[in-house]
Amino acid sequence: MLQTVILALVVGAGVSLLANVATTVYLHRALSHRALTLRPGAAQAFRFVIWVSTGIRPRQWVAVHRKHHAFTDVDGDPHSPVIHGWIRVQVMNVAMYRREARNPETVARYAKDLPRTTADRLFYDHALLGLGLGVAMLVAAFGWQVGLLAAFFHVNFYLGGSAAVNAIGHHFGRRPYDNSAGNLQWLAFVTAGEGLHNNHHAAPTSAKLAHRWFEIDPGWYVIKALTWARLAKVRLSDLRLTSAARASRPAEAA
Repeated sequence: MLQTVILALVVGAGVSLLANVATTVYLHRALSHRALTLRPGAAQAFRFVIWVSTGIRPRQWVAVHRKHHAFTDVDGDPHSPVIHGWIRVQVMNVAMYRREARNPETVARYAKDLPRTTADRLFYDHALLGLGLGVAMLVAAFGWQVGLLAAFFHVNFYLGGSAAVNAIGHHFGRRPYDNSAGNLQWLAFVTAGEGLHNNHHAAPTSAKLAHRWFEIDPGWYVIKALTWARLAKVRLSDLRLTSAARASRPAEAA
């Protein structure tokens, strides 16, 4: 039984890692901020991974995230710990996301460049179908006990990490730039780079979230591999800071 649990933990962590990479590279950096473009085959692969591992509809995720940037930690932010408290956001992040994602006005305003496609209507808008397929794949590969346990662990790992970026990442951490987000390297390891959140809010259009030599952005290494394989192209080669970030730019980032 112990071996089953250990294997399920490892598999669940692996699935969460894959889901976090797809989230940060595809949903966040490519779709939300257009920091890179992906070849159609690579984009579809990421889209499939998101579907079977999270059930997320990309246009909803993009809309919620863009609204977060438009109203960061002020009234209108879908999940601000400054307004609601970081513990509440950590616990209620899924509910906060779902409420905003289901708001047609939010999706229409902030994801107008991502119209609903035939593939969405047939497959990707059916979250339970995607999640069911993902669980079935785990069960087929590892047996029902490990597969179901791995799915359970993955759900908790992924949702916990995503909530932490919104909750802990806007309450704790280093703030080299003048914004309300923080840099937490341990969280960046857990979420494929998203924990370098102060950097991201300082330069939202940058495909690389690490700005200093000692910062590690795992998602960037994936992007570099994709560019080497000619499956992706980074839009900006230089760091484009916001005006507030430029005013507070530390010497080591210059």
